Amino acid sequence: MKNYSKQREAVSNILKASKSHPSAAKIYEEVKKIVPSISLGTVYRNLADLQKNGEIISVSVGDGTERYDGDTSPHIHLVCRNCLSITDVHLEDDFGIRFATDYGFSPDSSVYTVYGLCDKCSRK
Repeated sequence: MKNYSKQREAVSNILKASKSHPSAAKIYEEVKKIVPSISLGTVYRNLADLQKNGEIISVSVGDGTERYDGDTSPHIHLVCRNCLSITDVHLEDDFGIRFATDYGFSPDSSVYTVYGLCDKCSRK
């Protein structure tokens, strides 16, 4: 892991406190309140480092914008293709890692995303 920085800590804290899976732009808006001198590029670099270190997860909603999740516990992301909402479904067991090891694979992480329509959009 890279050295501690106030910027990285701010990005991490915002993600860990958020349940909304914010975009880099939204994270930038929030971090700027804490570290006014931060640049969007610095936010992107810190997001990449945090993701590389397994501290956060990146979620694609299908519109070209990555969203970020500070919750790295085993869970599934349900992504609505219509309204782009993301719902977390927590798991008792990370079945993907268990499944992978059954095939001799040595996983270090897993991310699950299911795309479709949320209940609200499917009722329209």
